[in-house]
Amino acid sequence: MKKYSAELIGTFILVFCGTGAMVIDQQTGGQVSHVGVAITWGLVVMSLIYSIGDLSGCHINPAVSIAFSLSGRLKPQLLPGYIASQLLGALLASLLLRLLFPTCSLLGATLPKGSEIQSFTLELLLTFFLMLVILRVAHGSKENGQFAGIAIGAVVGLEALFAGPICGASMNPARSIAPAIVSGNLNHLWLYIMAPIAGAALAIPVCKYLAPKTEQ
Repeated sequence: MKKYSAELIGTFILVFCGTGAMVIDQQTGGQVSHVGVAITWGLVVMSLIYSIGDLSGCHINPAVSIAFSLSGRLKPQLLPGYIASQLLGALLASLLLRLLFPTCSLLGATLPKGSEIQSFTLELLLTFFLMLVILRVAHGSKENGQFAGIAIGAVVGLEALFAGPICGASMNPARSIAPAIVSGNLNHLWLYIMAPIAGAALAIPVCKYLAPKTEQ
């Protein structure tokens, strides 16, 4: 239960801060800025890794949990609890943002600015890059290493910085599902569920191929 509680709290903080920055940027006419939103996503991920990484691994993302389960780093019987905790934490965050900002129409929901295939491809590749970094720096005793949080947080911030204006740079089904449900913007939601899961899964064989023989 401590693992599930950590995932619930962690995903709540992630979605509240990340989508909250987007909501406040919209409400204040751009005072946070796109760069500020991207930095917020990166910093909150980094902070959470250092705070709850030793409790649950700080997945805070169903796609990451599924990939860890497929790679044998998360027991299969724990996967449903991880995903349920992440979705609940994200939903609670979006509900709180709805109470705080009732006039906001999107609540940070991810919507493609171009075609669905364009955003699907971007989300798949972004999550692939992210999961590849996670698998390499969160390996064994390195999971709570000095630089794991910096590396993973930097990738999240970088990807949000350059791809956010086009696809939203979700890389996280829970992060997209919650604001979509609470705001009622369910269009295109399928791609923000399928693409991150596919991208994270794709990183597993690539990581295994690249790994030194001592780690295989």
